[in-house]
Amino acid sequence: MTRLGLRDSILVLTLIPTMLIGLILGGYFTVNRYVELEEILFQRGSSISEPLAIALEQPVLREDRAQLNRIVSTTHNKHSPLIKSIAIFDTDKELLITSNYHEQFKNLTFQGDIQTLHHTKMVKKEDTFVFFTPVKFHSQPTEQWQQTHATPVALLAIEVSQDQAVIAQQHTLIMSISIIVIALILSGVLSLRISKVLVAPLSKLLLATDKLVEGKQDIGIQTPMQGEFELLRQGLHTINGAMANQRDEMQKHIDQATSDYRETLEQYETQNIQLNIAKKEAQDANRVKSDFLAKMSHELRTPLNGVIGFTRQLYKTPLNKHQKEYLDTIELSANSLMTIISDILDFSKLEAGAMELESIHFPLREVISEVMTLLAPSAYEKKLELSISVHPHVPENLVGDPTRLKQVLINLISNAIKFTEKGSVKIDITHRVIKQTYASLLVSVSDTGVGIAMEKQDALFTPFGQADSSITRKFGGTGLGLIITKHIVEAMRGSISLNSAPGQGTCFTFNAIFELPKRAFNNDLPTYSIENKRILFFEPQEHTHYAILAQLHEWQMQVTPCLTEETFYQALEQDFSYDICLIGNTADVEQMPVLKNYITKARPLADYLYLMVSTISHNMRESLVGSGADACASKPLHYRKLCEMLAAPYRLDHPDVSTDEHNQPILPLKALIADDNDANLKLLSTLLSEQIEGIDSAHNGAQAVALCKTHKYDLIFMDIQMPIMDGITACKTILDSSLNEDTPIIAVTAHALSGEKDQLLKDGFSGYLTKPIDEDMLKQTICDYSNSNVNTHNKVRTQEPPISPPPFESHLLDWPLALRHAGGKNDLALEMLNMLLESLTDTHEQLEQALENNDFSLLLSVIHKFHGACCYTGVPKLKLLSETIETGLKRTQTIADVEPEIFELLDELTSFKQVSKSPANI
Repeated sequence: MTRLGLRDSILVLTLIPTMLIGLILGGYFTVNRYVELEEILFQRGSSISEPLAIALEQPVLREDRAQLNRIVSTTHNKHSPLIKSIAIFDTDKELLITSNYHEQFKNLTFQGDIQTLHHTKMVKKEDTFVFFTPVKFHSQPTEQWQQTHATPVALLAIEVSQDQAVIAQQHTLIMSISIIVIALILSGVLSLRISKVLVAPLSKLLLATDKLVEGKQDIGIQTPMQGEFELLRQGLHTINGAMANQRDEMQKHIDQATSDYRETLEQYETQNIQLNIAKKEAQDANRVKSDFLAKMSHELRTPLNGVIGFTRQLYKTPLNKHQKEYLDTIELSANSLMTIISDILDFSKLEAGAMELESIHFPLREVISEVMTLLAPSAYEKKLELSISVHPHVPENLVGDPTRLKQVLINLISNAIKFTEKGSVKIDITHRVIKQTYASLLVSVSDTGVGIAMEKQDALFTPFGQADSSITRKFGGTGLGLIITKHIVEAMRGSISLNSAPGQGTCFTFNAIFELPKRAFNNDLPTYSIENKRILFFEPQEHTHYAILAQLHEWQMQVTPCLTEETFYQALEQDFSYDICLIGNTADVEQMPVLKNYITKARPLADYLYLMVSTISHNMRESLVGSGADACASKPLHYRKLCEMLAAPYRLDHPDVSTDEHNQPILPLKALIADDNDANLKLLSTLLSEQIEGIDSAHNGAQAVALCKTHKYDLIFMDIQMPIMDGITACKTILDSSLNEDTPIIAVTAHALSGEKDQLLKDGFSGYLTKPIDEDMLKQTICDYSNSNVNTHNKVRTQEPPISPPPFESHLLDWPLALRHAGGKNDLALEMLNMLLESLTDTHEQLEQALENNDFSLLLSVIHKFHGACCYTGVPKLKLLSETIETGLKRTQTIADVEPEIFELLDELTSFKQVSKSPANI
């Protein structure tokens, strides 16, 4: 909307109020005049009709028409042209006489009852007023004196014209309009006069301002003005003078700056020449450096390959322990140096622009599987969950450089594993198609590691840059991995970024563009064999769970997915069975009993049962297969291997695979067992005797320390709570001063909270085992903590005796469980049970004594020892009660909180003793 000018604004502000006031006043007075004229007309009509009605009384009574006609005509002529017609009606509304009979005479007819009309009534018609006045009989007799109104004898109707009133109204309206128009004209003239007085000096000031803007010194307002305009004129003159002074000053500065710029330009030209010369020299020097690095890298690789090769040859010769440690150090150092040389060579190639990417066909998932297989052991050593999810629609075959893609993946994933102490490392791969001929691969590598501060993230993509200078000392590395990765990704027409925060982990994301192959490749996966097969899938790791679940759905299998143990058990309670059961687990030594329990419960309900475990241990996988699984594969599982494993039983070309029975190898190792519980010593000695050659035992920590000062052991199994010297003190003493300073010491405890387990590792223990311990757990522990590359000889097992019935019937005794804990040995299970029964009386008395004396230490010691004994004797309820009491004592440090459980345990001990001593006791 355009703003109004000064003149228009004055006119609007003057004329609009004037017009509004004139309309309001003119309307007010005109309406009043209209009302006043109507009242005057009513008064005149009433003043004519009422006297005339009195004059007509006697002629009407006498029925003297001549007299009536004379009175009516005289009245009409006297008040003409106001009166249009006069008529007299009798009480029956019949016309007696009229002064003017016209076409609209029916307007004079009275619509009401004449007898009820006692005064003059005016009725307004279209253009006339009709006055109805009763002609009353005032000369009435005396007997009607009390009546209020006289009796009407006739009706007088006078029709009065509105013409004069209308003319008067129109005259009033014209006068009002004339006054308003005159007022508007006067206001307009006055407004124009005022605007002329204001606009003229303003125009001069505006013109002067335009000249001032144009830089003219003569602005042409020399003539003095009036009032505020004079102040504005003087202000413009002052501004003009100031601007003139500033222009002169600015011109001086411009001249000086121009002179300085010319001198500087000459200096820049000289410096540019010098810089070009220096740049050329630097490029030559950089080229020489890159050539030198490339040549030296190749020269260094040759002797290093020799060092690594002969080191591996030495491994094949007989070595003692110290020689093997020296060779391990040599190989590790040589491999680290080889990695550094490779990084430096790649970096020099990148700087020199000599790195070229291949363009060959390669199977994407095979490349990814090679990387995961290479890095999985380092992740499993730190007990990390390494999982990968490849979107089903990602193409299998691409055209590009698979070697450089593997290099990028290895750099990112190995860094994630290196800087992650616990949690998981996840890889997600998706894609998008570009113009039907290219695929942009999007890869993200996320971890739950230490994280990187925002201010240090940019330094990661610089040569030799790391987030912290201490990282090199703690984790190693050259700081070239990420800069090389960035250059390779950019060479693949992609980009790399990261998102991280301290303590929240890190996520690296990169994309790379590959060409799609021009011909289609056949997918030879045997998916037809497993279509519509019913599979029970249990994987508690969420990322791995959904990745494999998507793969199973793509293969059109009927999947029952289970993410928690609860849903897994619920699925096993269904009325139908499954074709396949697939179970995933971390599969460390602590999880082996849990996995075996899964196998036991799922085996009857599935035709085939397969395991996916986070380990590369061949012994552990063989042990799990021996527990009832059909196959056990290491995670992350390649999709082809998974499909072939699931489809193998349903393929016609699949051979029947069976495992020959072989004797258990006896390892030439010597172990020490320290435990104050005779039953535990007996069981561990028996189980270990089938796997290693030499076993020594100690009943307390002091005996264990004494034996370690005179004997060298390959493994030491140490109970925690023992008399004279506890296991933790014994462990520290052995590591400080004995012949076994480098011997792995394994903590054996019936119960340990998560915080206690971490503290055991800090105290010097190499690992820990939680009772009950079976032979598979011991076998895996021996493989993990001893030198497995030793010569072994086979010990032929004797045929085991048949399983005997339970020695007595009791709800507290689970005899099959006792046999399993004893490795299927009936005699050992009976011996362990008898040792427990013999200790019940002492245990009962010590518990009562501890309660009576409120002796917390004694109570904890007795409960811990009894708990350890229950772990191997097939008494699950007693074990659960003792475990609950021990947990409560360790957490609350008060006896009162676990007193109900203690009383329940005492009752069960009494019942168990009575049942065992009954005649049914075998």
